[in-house]
Amino acid sequence: MRILHTSDWHLGQTLHGFERSYEHRCFLDWLVDTIAAEQADALLVSGDIFDNANPSAVAQKQLYRFLQQAKERAPRLSIVLIAGNHDSPGRLEAPGPLLAVFDTTVVGHIRRTDDGEIDPGQLVVPLKNRDGEIAVWCIAIPFLRPGDVPRVEAEGDAYIEGVALLYRQALEYVRARRQPGQAIVALGHCHMVGGKVSAESERNIVIGGAEALSAAIFDPLIAYAALGHLHQAQVVGKQEHLRYSGSPLPLSFAEIDYTHQILRVDLDGESAQNIAAIPVPRAVGLLRIPKQPAPVEEVLAALIALDLPEASGLHTHPYLEVRVQLDAPEPGLRARVEAALENKPVRLARIETSVAKNPDGAAAPISLDDLHRLQPEEIFKRLYQNKYGSDAPAEQLDAFAELLHEPGESAAP
Repeated sequence: MRILHTSDWHLGQTLHGFERSYEHRCFLDWLVDTIAAEQADALLVSGDIFDNANPSAVAQKQLYRFLQQAKERAPRLSIVLIAGNHDSPGRLEAPGPLLAVFDTTVVGHIRRTDDGEIDPGQLVVPLKNRDGEIAVWCIAIPFLRPGDVPRVEAEGDAYIEGVALLYRQALEYVRARRQPGQAIVALGHCHMVGGKVSAESERNIVIGGAEALSAAIFDPLIAYAALGHLHQAQVVGKQEHLRYSGSPLPLSFAEIDYTHQILRVDLDGESAQNIAAIPVPRAVGLLRIPKQPAPVEEVLAALIALDLPEASGLHTHPYLEVRVQLDAPEPGLRARVEAALENKPVRLARIETSVAKNPDGAAAPISLDDLHRLQPEEIFKRLYQNKYGSDAPAEQLDAFAELLHEPGESAAP
């Protein structure tokens, strides 16, 4: 049986104000073609389907259009989606009865019975092969909040112990029902110990002081764990069958060098025999100029020299992050950057400024008592000295004074 694993689509995401529906449409169209070409039996989507809990109508339409087209191209395809920390569990699950027509199962909530117990059966999805027989049992566990996990008395972290117990309960449910030769796979949306994080675009998941889960939550019986949340594709704990597929497109400039992919998993009997990456083509480029921050004049020269091929439309123009190293404020910086980029097929997404460190020129720290006695002008001077390693010029002090004092007010004595 062949499974495709993907996650962290973040439909509806914007990049510094630019909407990205064109890129998501390109990915989803490519994914439909790939499902058909790979003759996949199942698709696992491990959370963060949408970028926020209240996705736009366009983002929702993209999801439902994809599900309909995938089913048309691969009539026997089964799809399992779980909610991530960006998703609204209720919103994701709401169309569940309709999506079942497309052999799509959505797991957003951990529901409890009237007596407060979790029914592990709601977290288990049997997947059938081309002969219509159950070949794989899928444990589908969404992003877990503190109230979602079983209540345990633990010497260590109760949340981590609760997560581990929930996986064990779901596994025991499967073990009581599966037949010899049937594989077990698991989905999860979480941060595993040792995972590499993209700090600009991933929310840290810290619950009860615990940020990362141990790979030990996955029993050796689990043939493959399809994980979501981290945007960089990676193996967990040096165990090849525990994988983050990563996001299908870069969600920040920090991810500019990531290799975006989905994963193809071939299951034979109870084990994964082959796990292979399928690269996702990048529909729109991201540029960082220069690669490392540089002085203003050097950056402007690089922008003027920038030679890009003509694009078919604005939606295909690459995004640009300009990285400038300053030694003093540069009030007209954006205008100068925009002038250097005039008529170039590129979208200016961000100007990142940084200041060269100058420990010798940094101001000495002051106490809270001293801070209360300082006038605003003196605080401004100290901040300027600390950041730029030199005295604030007269024009900066004059500008600050204009901001500080409303028209008609006199300066404080």
